[in-house]
Amino acid sequence: MPVITEIEDLRRLYKRRVPRMFYDYTESGSWSEQTFRDNSDNFDEIRLRQRVAVDMSGRSTASRMIGQDVTMPVALAPVGLTGMQHADGEIKAARAAEAFGVPYTLSTMSINSIEDVAEATTKPFWFQLYTMRDEDFVARLIQRAKDAKCSALVITLDLQILGQRHRDIKNGLSAPPKLTASTIANLATKWGWGREMLGAKRREFGNIVGHVKGVSDATDLGAWTAQQFDPSLDWAKIAKLKEQWDGKVILKGILDADDARKALEVGADAIVVSNHGGRQLDGALSAIRALPMILDAVGDQMEVHVDSGIRSGQDVLKALALGATGTYIGRAYIYGLGAMGQAGVTRALEVIHRELDTTMALCGETSVQRLGRHNLLIPKDFSGDWQD
Repeated sequence: MPVITEIEDLRRLYKRRVPRMFYDYTESGSWSEQTFRDNSDNFDEIRLRQRVAVDMSGRSTASRMIGQDVTMPVALAPVGLTGMQHADGEIKAARAAEAFGVPYTLSTMSINSIEDVAEATTKPFWFQLYTMRDEDFVARLIQRAKDAKCSALVITLDLQILGQRHRDIKNGLSAPPKLTASTIANLATKWGWGREMLGAKRREFGNIVGHVKGVSDATDLGAWTAQQFDPSLDWAKIAKLKEQWDGKVILKGILDADDARKALEVGADAIVVSNHGGRQLDGALSAIRALPMILDAVGDQMEVHVDSGIRSGQDVLKALALGATGTYIGRAYIYGLGAMGQAGVTRALEVIHRELDTTMALCGETSVQRLGRHNLLIPKDFSGDWQD
């Protein structure tokens, strides 16, 4: 086993172990993938202010996200098909997050179901909701998350229709994989993954199969999901969902200051500045570039979290220093999961925590609570005005 010192080490190992269609699902964006690239590249434009002769002892990365104590302000983002990256992937990721002391968010489009994850963990996790045309199914899904004692509902707002993802279309992405000549040839080189998947609890979407009338297998599911994402989602429906949940609500997919203000009006406890990892509207702003204007609009009135492009503890620090109260990692932990299972997720969290702690110390800070723009050197045009 190679020595893992950075997230990139996990990505390289992940690429070798996981079938191409699932690697491409993670490591790609929509259309030309410009926004996918910008998400990471724009973090690199921000520089850090090194400080010296500062007492660095007694450091702490501990914080809170929506009232929950966390070892560091980093949550595991909802990622669909996680159980295709590694057998029982959602269960293993949730267990790693629980042991580390950070939130885990289960996707609606997970392989392991809400009940599977609840049975395998001892602390509440968060549940991410995609709104569907089938309102009865959505209501039952919310109730299932309540019954599982999920402590927050994360409503994704930016998937009313599916962005065109060229690699997924060309690969014929499905769960389980469709056995074409190309797929079989690739799977033959991933024997370790295949051996683990033979013993998986599930290999289809556990929150959907068996819970929707007329959907009993992957063939039925494909037809159902193709017409189920709700293009009519609006703020009135969001308010109704919040009322149904009657608990902590996080709205994910905010890139515009006006939308942030509307999220505040409907009573969201937090928003996630996010462009879906560059997988929806290509050409949109990177999340880190959008963050300052959204903080200017609502930052002192609600928690503002950010995802999309975070690959290191330094990225986490930059987001927090800009003013975010929480961050999410998706690809970074998926690399670890695909590479090494639960141990890989733990290793990804360890790497990010170490990088955050070390960078914080070298910036002359002993607590994430004290991070601010004084720790950064930001290009003058980084969050400047954009003509519309």
